[in-house]
Amino acid sequence: MTELWEVAKLIRSKNAGPWELTIDIMFGNQQDYDRVAASNIANPDTYAGIYHLPSSDIRVFKHEMALALKVSLPRPTPAGGLQETDVFGGQFGSPLVHLEIEGENVLQGQSS
Repeated sequence: MTELWEVAKLIRSKNAGPWELTIDIMFGNQQDYDRVAASNIANPDTYAGIYHLPSSDIRVFKHEMALALKVSLPRPTPAGGLQETDVFGGQFGSPLVHLEIEGENVLQGQSS
């Protein structure tokens, strides 16, 4: 099974204001983008499990022209608050690096 880091050119998270974080997953070619966009990585339920949030709070945007996926989710605590551990949001993408790409054979008419 392929892990996300093996096909993504960049996986980063960042602050998107005091209440939200954004995660960018960028690809170097159309084939890798299409493969991941058709997999569990483009499903809000994947992130709900990782970040312990309801899937209804998570938005996944597919930007085909940019060969990128963007994930927006609420911060665990407000930016700069007493419980804040990462005001810039730079560490929230790290749990995604080793995500397995499930359903990656969908483009070939197969499912895994």
